[in-house]
Amino acid sequence: MRDSGQNFVFRLDHSSGVSVYRQLMDQVLGAVASGRLKPGDQLPTIRKVAVDLAINPNTVSRSYRELEQSGAVDTQHGSGCFISESVGQSNSTASRRLGQLALEAAARAGANGFTVDQLITELRKVELGTNGREQNHASKD
Repeated sequence: MRDSGQNFVFRLDHSSGVSVYRQLMDQVLGAVASGRLKPGDQLPTIRKVAVDLAINPNTVSRSYRELEQSGAVDTQHGSGCFISESVGQSNSTASRRLGQLALEAAARAGANGFTVDQLITELRKVELGTNGREQNHASKD
């Protein structure tokens, strides 16, 4: 098992309107998609994330549990949470899903007055982890 995911840092944006547990999930999935987290990488412990972000451990636990249910992570009791070995494997179904996600993202961006080029710019920022929305403010979830 790799442990480079231990260096992965969660950040919260309390003004986003997105629930804390969902932000945590989205950050893991985004890091996997961008290659910052790879299959076998270990996520920070529930306790560490809760302490670092000053949030309820149950919120972190919910995020990790839902990531496990979706197949994105594997939980090994006593060892921790690891990015699933099956994450990122490509197949025709995954390719179709990605195409659908791209169409949905473009449609949502257009409905909100943004161009596809602006969406691509923001996606590149997400890939680099510099999307400007990341803040590490402590508050209750």
